[in-house]
Amino acid sequence: MKLMKREHATLILEKSGKKLIVDPGSFTEPLPDASEAVAIVLTHAHADHWTPEHLSSILAASPGIPIYAPEGVAEAASDFDVTVVKAGDEIVVEPFTLKFFGEKHAVIHSSIPVIDNVGVLVDDTLYYPGDSFTVPEGVEVDVLAVPVGAPWLKIGEVIDYVLEVKPKRSFATHEMVLSSAGTSMGRDRIKWATEQGGGESFVLAPGDSIEL
Repeated sequence: MKLMKREHATLILEKSGKKLIVDPGSFTEPLPDASEAVAIVLTHAHADHWTPEHLSSILAASPGIPIYAPEGVAEAASDFDVTVVKAGDEIVVEPFTLKFFGEKHAVIHSSIPVIDNVGVLVDDTLYYPGDSFTVPEGVEVDVLAVPVGAPWLKIGEVIDYVLEVKPKRSFATHEMVLSSAGTSMGRDRIKWATEQGGGESFVLAPGDSIEL
């Protein structure tokens, strides 16, 4: 399975010529080729994780594919046919197997409502928590996509999260709110925390790909 990281939170998984697209949001440039997509996963309703323009473009290239997301996204994206998923759900959309974890977005501030959020585990290999520190209980995480910059996190929480999950491999995502220097510092902290559990961390810039 090949992973391509795009800007911010967008991930594209490719396997057997088919694609799974995760969180195509407002900080992400238009996708160059969304043909052969079999599904879209949206972890939550914030615009940096989905836009109507991205969904319409993907669906134009791959008509009729399902959109999997929590209830809050179904409400926000009411012009689209969203299949609601929640923690504990497992869905096979060939050639991918998706497992979902968690229920809520991390707290930003007491004045801001906490919205629905699900993390997704793809093929028991890649886990992305969306905007949360949800630990996928009972899962030995091979590759962890780690949010590195956001209004809802501080780097100490990120470090503790990686220490708790103990992934074999990790990389930083959700970086567009940081400067290049800030992203580099965050990656260093993620690397350190991953190594404490015996894992390794690698760098993916937008447009980079890696075989998982």
